[in-house]
Amino acid sequence: MSDLQEFVQERLPIIGESVVQTFQMVSVSLLFSVLIGLPMGVLLILTRPGNAWENRFVYQLLNVVINVIRSIPFIILLFFILPFTKLVVGTTIGVKGAIVPLIVHSAPSIARLMESALLEVDSGVVEAYKSMGIRTRDIIWHVLLREARPSIVLGLTIAVISLVGATAMAGLVGAGGLGDLAYRFGHLRYEVDVMYVTVFILILLVQGLQTIGNRMAAKYKKD
Repeated sequence: MSDLQEFVQERLPIIGESVVQTFQMVSVSLLFSVLIGLPMGVLLILTRPGNAWENRFVYQLLNVVINVIRSIPFIILLFFILPFTKLVVGTTIGVKGAIVPLIVHSAPSIARLMESALLEVDSGVVEAYKSMGIRTRDIIWHVLLREARPSIVLGLTIAVISLVGATAMAGLVGAGGLGDLAYRFGHLRYEVDVMYVTVFILILLVQGLQTIGNRMAAKYKKD
């Protein structure tokens, strides 16, 4: 059996499974991170001094929590919250075991990216809607989020790419995915062909995500 045949028959199915695991980790953790991070970003904007729900305590508390979590490298966070991960999903390994730390790592970053995106909205537009007596929740949905769509899409693109990198690090603790594949076969077994394929897939994935994000942002900017 040639090396190519052996690679196709023995390694390709494993690579395919690793790609699926990576997509599972990224998609699930992104969904929950957005559900947590987007409201946090909006709350950061609304509770800032001079805004509709001005509250110095809430604003400072959110700032501290976000900054503390973002200051911890993902690989350290992964080990640090192992008891919490075990409590939430019942395991600390595999795809399920990686999702909790991925959410904890990604949600604060998304919150900060959303805050930056929303701050780009022209304050004069917001004030104009306020002067017309539009409710705050309607301003959030129809003005802030709508006007900030290009920046939000670009921010989420950055977050997704960051998640892909985090899933690779999660592979070091048996989370599965492309990171685990590169570590077990590319590093421990010195199978450089597997390492090259893994790197190639990651490059394609990141390039594809960035292209999609850029095009969506450009489309929203024209609307």
